[in-house]
Amino acid sequence: MYIDTDKLILWKKSHELVLLIYEITKDFPKEELFCLISQIRRAAVSVPSNIVEGKARNSNKEYKRFLLISRGSLEELKYQLLLAKDLKYIDECKYNKIKMLADEVGKLLNGVIRSIKL
Repeated sequence: MYIDTDKLILWKKSHELVLLIYEITKDFPKEELFCLISQIRRAAVSVPSNIVEGKARNSNKEYKRFLLISRGSLEELKYQLLLAKDLKYIDECKYNKIKMLADEVGKLLNGVIRSIKL
């Protein structure tokens, strides 16, 4: 795998989040394909992608920088999900499910960020 064993849970959860995002956005209105759907999917994919890319740099400083980018993408995603809920593209139940997973990824991400020694 791409990530050290202790970081694998973070990557797995962020990958799970991406899969859930793709599943949920399939039901969005087709006119949102190149707008909100695209934005949400890009933000979601950015989270695990930056984890992997940062780790591949073989530098704690670079890894932390990429984890911070990942955290920024996660926060962007959380807003976009709130917007999708308010636009009634996703119901409250789906929103809560994905928000809970996003919050879990955020906690794991913050923990890994704090653990990195520079």
